[in-house]
Amino acid sequence: MDRADEHDDQHGDLLSTLEVIEAQPLATRAEAYDTLHDTLARRLEATPGTPS
Repeated sequence: MDRADEHDDQHGDLLSTLEVIEAQPLATRAEAYDTLHDTLARRLEATPGTPS
């Protein structure tokens, strides 16, 4: 799989995750967004630096 396909898959996964979070009751959303933030931050820190 090339990088563009991998990026599209990750983008689709993120959108799916956001749709699931948005479908939850308001009281649960904050915790779900906090968990998502932590997950994305760990992935960003683990990714080798690439010029943008």
